[in-house]
Amino acid sequence: MSYILDFNFLEGAKAIGAGLACTGLAGAGVGIGTVFGNFLMAFARNPNLKGPLFTYAILGFALTEAIALFSMMMAFLILFG
Repeated sequence: MSYILDFNFLEGAKAIGAGLACTGLAGAGVGIGTVFGNFLMAFARNPNLKGPLFTYAILGFALTEAIALFSMMMAFLILFG
């Protein structure tokens, strides 16, 4: 039973929790790719709407990136909090 006392389960659980919290970063990457992919398709269909389309694309990028930053913030809070 001494092997249980030698291994720090709390640190291991914190590392696993932080890794699981970072899975939101993968979703944000997919979301950003979708936003700009759809922007390019819309721009190819109607180049005259470049300004408003680009504004909406940047807004979508910022909102998607905010979710990624919240996910990373949770991982850091789990590790160092």
